[in-house]
Amino acid sequence: MTKVEREIHFKLLVDEIAKDARSQQMKKYIQHGRITTFDHCMRVARLSYALDRAFRLRSSERELVRGAFLHDYFLYDWHKDFVIKKAPENWILPFRLMHKFFHLHGFTHPQSAMENALRDFDLTDKEAQIIRSHMWPLTFLHPPKSREAILVCAADKIVSLQETVAMR
Repeated sequence: MTKVEREIHFKLLVDEIAKDARSQQMKKYIQHGRITTFDHCMRVARLSYALDRAFRLRSSERELVRGAFLHDYFLYDWHKDFVIKKAPENWILPFRLMHKFFHLHGFTHPQSAMENALRDFDLTDKEAQIIRSHMWPLTFLHPPKSREAILVCAADKIVSLQETVAMR
């Protein structure tokens, strides 16, 4: 497959959901630096697809690209709108601090993204699991369970690092 053919194939896979009005909402939110959540998700999907092709992993490309594109479909500005649920006042301080730590955006957004994606799109179990596990090992209770999920987990970290370093 030529580079042009791969790009056409990728666009066919991603456009099914990327052109949906609900996905377009991600353009309103900033992910890293000046990069929108939509652009970040597109980059993760593109890199996941490229890695799968480069290493000949024979993943389910449709599930890979859809899961990658929707991995941060949480639909809020995590820099401003994210509210940490308050721990009960009768908890001792170390438990209140631990509660606050584990309710930070990095720990909770995979669940929010998965719930939103399940609500708005007809996902397979694998696509939902890709979304749910993309922050592993931070979300250590939800490890990737497929090669697609491992690819998205790795691609997200690579893209996030590129976006974060590039904004400096």
